[in-house]
Amino acid sequence: MTLRNIGDVVMYGTDGLCRINDIVERNFGGNTASYYMLQLVYRRGSVIYVPVGNEKLESKMHTLISKAECLELINSIKGETGIWIDSESERKARYREILAGEDRRELVRMIKTLYEHRRIQECCGKKMHMTDQKILKDAERIFYDEIAHNLEILPSEVHDYILNAMAES
Repeated sequence: MTLRNIGDVVMYGTDGLCRINDIVERNFGGNTASYYMLQLVYRRGSVIYVPVGNEKLESKMHTLISKAECLELINSIKGETGIWIDSESERKARYREILAGEDRRELVRMIKTLYEHRRIQECCGKKMHMTDQKILKDAERIFYDEIAHNLEILPSEVHDYILNAMAES
């Protein structure tokens, strides 16, 4: 378990990019304890309290990758292969593992797979399953927030940035 500091920027689960604004004493449920006060960077007004020393919840705080790693990931997208799993329950479980983990290459592969699946479904006049849509939305938030932070652009600009980078390579 890594002790985090005020001012650190972390990815917190599927909530997105957060800055540790403070470590405060709070009383929740009749118990007073120390909490990391996380402020979502791209969704102002949203605050998350994470109990200091709670291994399960602290494990959801991931260190960001570097700008160089972001650029390398973007450059690798074209060559990545998908990780589609036919069994819906197995796919959901595996994709949730990827969302909870820190392997950004796996996250990129999953996003690419879900984009391709959505394209195929649309060509057949079908819609993507709701669970896959939710997982894609969460994966995009994680990846886009991290890219936006590292490249100093808005998350809404990341998709076009990636498309342009892929067109140039």
